[in-house]
Amino acid sequence: MNARALPSARGAAPSRGPLALWLLGCALLVLAVLVVGGITRLQHAGLSIVQWQPLAGVLPPLDAQDWSRSFDLYRQSPEFRLLNADLTLPGFQRIFWWEYAHRLLGRLAGVAFFLPLLWFAAQGRLRRAMALRLSLIFALGAAQGALGWYMVASGLIDDPHVSPLRLAAHLGLALLLIGALLWSAADLWFDPPAGARVPAWAAAAVVLVFTMALSGALVAGSRAGLVYNTFPLMDGAWVPPGLLRLQPWYENLRDNLATIQFLHRALALTVVLGLLALWHRARREAGPGTAAAAYRRPAAAAMALALALQVSLGLATLLSGLALPLAALHQAGAVLLYATVLSTAYTQRRPTIERPDHGQARRKF
Repeated sequence: MNARALPSARGAAPSRGPLALWLLGCALLVLAVLVVGGITRLQHAGLSIVQWQPLAGVLPPLDAQDWSRSFDLYRQSPEFRLLNADLTLPGFQRIFWWEYAHRLLGRLAGVAFFLPLLWFAAQGRLRRAMALRLSLIFALGAAQGALGWYMVASGLIDDPHVSPLRLAAHLGLALLLIGALLWSAADLWFDPPAGARVPAWAAAAVVLVFTMALSGALVAGSRAGLVYNTFPLMDGAWVPPGLLRLQPWYENLRDNLATIQFLHRALALTVVLGLLALWHRARREAGPGTAAAAYRRPAAAAMALALALQVSLGLATLLSGLALPLAALHQAGAVLLYATVLSTAYTQRRPTIERPDHGQARRKF
């Protein structure tokens, strides 16, 4: 395929560049929300705000009376009664600010997406298909806020711990948001031809990393990382005793720590093998594709570096007994790995039919 078949290989047209950069900035904001949320959970602060007030909750307590009211609400929660009965107001304020920062960043991300979306739409800068896609992304972001409260609510009834399954769903939706924003930004930047598709093997790599991240959320939500802090063996065995001992089988994904951690380890090994194969294939291929094809090798190299970093952080986190800084970095590393494998898959896109050039016959890839 010659250069005339790739008119956008040099980057976005001036009208699309700002749109792509805006979506990239929104993706980074969602990443910040995710990282702060992970730190909030590690600080045991996620249940400190026991009400969901999407609008009124923008303002924190402003005086002693407000703080007393917020603390009184928290003292009625199972976390205070069962775990933090000796917590004082200053201690409550420390955990409150983490959860408040997480929610405030989420609101900021929503505003940073919605207001420019309205402006770009009013200016006629969005094609119909892209406008519909971005509207769906906004709806997905709103659903993420509701899902976050649904997750928190699971820890406000009897057991002062959020449901690992709801935590995994919350993380999964955040990753879908980040992926949709990055993919849309790439489409605006490169303007791929209609019908460009990702090969099945590259799409499978994205699904594999996404699934591994969800398993990591199960590890975090169940605190399975606090046990079996050895590698490569688990309690002196390759396959720990008690694996899949609960019935029905899906109860093991919530309550069986051995199964949860073993699943995460097995998926991590599968990801390593799968991404090494993807890296090898991306390095060897120099065939035609969309404008993004020129970035295949750099994207694959970034993915390989992110993979090495994430594996190292995972092992360090496990062996340290879940040290907070390492655990926070490990969660951020999962998002970085997801983003790089997504970009690698994007560069593998190929048009179904090449545009005709100087009377040449159309050719399928």
